[in-house]
Amino acid sequence: MSQKAEPMYRGYPLSELVKLNMDSLIELLPTRRRRTLKRGLPPRQKKLLMKLRAARKSIKKGKEVVVRTHCRDMVVLPEMVDLTIAVHNGNKFNRVKIIPQMIGHVLGEFSSPMARVKHGNPGIGATKSSAYVPLK
Repeated sequence: MSQKAEPMYRGYPLSELVKLNMDSLIELLPTRRRRTLKRGLPPRQKKLLMKLRAARKSIKKGKEVVVRTHCRDMVVLPEMVDLTIAVHNGNKFNRVKIIPQMIGHVLGEFSSPMARVKHGNPGIGATKSSAYVPLK
């Protein structure tokens, strides 16, 4: 029987990553994220982190919680794994389930602000060629 392997990040299992203090965790992240976190979290990111910690407690009690945020530049930390975050894309909130592979990325990467363009048929009089479209 094969056991399901625990997710790893840079050689550390997720259970150890959650226990690391912020300084030790920062050293594992890529350069851009490391620089961002060394400068400290702005108040809006601290507020989001507090909401996520409260959501984690609610989930342990059996509630299903989705935290909504406009904070697209928040770095995904190990304590966010398995939470659902609704990230604003400029128009609506897209639900994002945080998985271990997302650690070190920012939330905005998972909620694209641009929708795919879907063009319909041209209307009557839209172009010269549409003048010859037979009407039904």
